[in-house]
Amino acid sequence: MKGIVFTEFLDLVEEKFGIEMVDKIISESNLESEGAYTSIGTYRFSEMLQLLQSLHKNSGISIDKLLLTYGEHFFSVIDKSYSGLLATYKDPIEMLSSIENHIHVEVKKIYPDAELPEFVVEEKTEDSLILIYKSSRAMHHFGLGLMNKTFEHFNSSATIVLEKIKEDGTEVKFVIKKNPHESREN
Repeated sequence: MKGIVFTEFLDLVEEKFGIEMVDKIISESNLESEGAYTSIGTYRFSEMLQLLQSLHKNSGISIDKLLLTYGEHFFSVIDKSYSGLLATYKDPIEMLSSIENHIHVEVKKIYPDAELPEFVVEEKTEDSLILIYKSSRAMHHFGLGLMNKTFEHFNSSATIVLEKIKEDGTEVKFVIKKNPHESREN
């Protein structure tokens, strides 16, 4: 797993819970890296699991909710660092449907050894999308957070239903329906 995922996670933990919590979850975990991450390094997924489990234990927040919040946070990182990539899209459905064939291709150029989940477009219309997420790492709530912020980025909203295909969360169906725009008066 790429280091940027770790560095941004710890930044979020510090922002939401304070530096003491960062120190606590690192010290409570048995990390091969000892919690010293660089954004370009590569680290074991097991370290992320340990950090998440420790944060869950110390905060009382479910791991799914932590991953959702982290996915929403990570979108801002993408927006700041890769705004040119986001600017190539005019619509959230268009962007989400191109994860596998465009966005992940660009990510691989920057991080050639990144292990990315697979997103298969099962069905697509102008206002809806069915995506199948496949990954050995059950981080689908991270993906859900990214999707939520994708719609927000385009001044839009959607109803996103997550259905586990495999109980362990390594294969999940996202059923996405764009909400009709509401007229807003100022």
